[in-house]
Amino acid sequence: MTAADTGLDLVAGGGGFIGSHLCEALLASGRRVRVVDNFATGHARHLSGVDVEVIRGDASDPEVAEAACAGVTRIFHLAARPSVPWSFEFPEQALQANHGTTVALIEAGAAAGASRLVFSSSSAIYGDDPALPKTEDMPPAPQSPYAEHKWMGEQVLRRAHDEGRLETVSLRYFNVYGPRQDPGSPYSGVISLFCRWALDGVPAKVFGDGLQTRDFIYVADVVAANLAAAAASGLAPGAVFNVARGERISVLELWQQVCLAAGCEPSEPTMLAARIGDVRHSVASIVAAERDLGFAPQVVFGTGLAQTLAYERQRAG
Repeated sequence: MTAADTGLDLVAGGGGFIGSHLCEALLASGRRVRVVDNFATGHARHLSGVDVEVIRGDASDPEVAEAACAGVTRIFHLAARPSVPWSFEFPEQALQANHGTTVALIEAGAAAGASRLVFSSSSAIYGDDPALPKTEDMPPAPQSPYAEHKWMGEQVLRRAHDEGRLETVSLRYFNVYGPRQDPGSPYSGVISLFCRWALDGVPAKVFGDGLQTRDFIYVADVVAANLAAAAASGLAPGAVFNVARGERISVLELWQQVCLAAGCEPSEPTMLAARIGDVRHSVASIVAAERDLGFAPQVVFGTGLAQTLAYERQRAG
């Protein structure tokens, strides 16, 4: 193992759903890992028994960011409050939690001599543009403060790269799912909620007419995209890539599949009013990620769903 293999990586938001899986993968590859997290949405239990250094604090605070970035080679920025409704309800707090954290990590990472920052961005940047599939060169059309914060983050990251301060890559996640996505959280994804409701034998709650479509990707594939983005060479300054499977399914179809996989009869969902800021249809082109990162999702939807259900059964005890 070379010295580079054992370098120190920072995972901002490492106590979260995706971040904790990324920590495990980095450790498995021989890296040393430091986590900074205020655990506003993540959980310390996700890192129980995992050999990482933990700084408990808010990375939007420049002093916390400075301490977190000291001596690190690479930064994986997954720290955010990933909720469109919350960003509408608390716009100032959301701006600080999302964009403020990005700015603080850029400043601290550049000062510490980090070589690259991989940013967890969002497909929400595309807004409700009817063109499908979504490609990285489409004009941004954010429909929520949360989406706007992600777009602002991509812009400041590109400027930092252009200025030679540190290399940056932004990954626009579509709908990520898998074990550790907390169905009891208001920030949870729809699959974790559907799994819990199906196992509990209660009807799903569906916003709008349920015909909206989403592109779901399993968490292990998102981790693989992060590792590829950290290692890739020859990327354009501030490069941006979609991270998805390139397939879509409606919310109502999803509920049917979750129920069938859980071994229960699909019940009629409870239909609720559409939520402000929700996008109607979403599916990604992943051509750029395949070409430049060598990224290809490996986990088919049925397999990922079965693993998520297994986790939920175990979690429920």
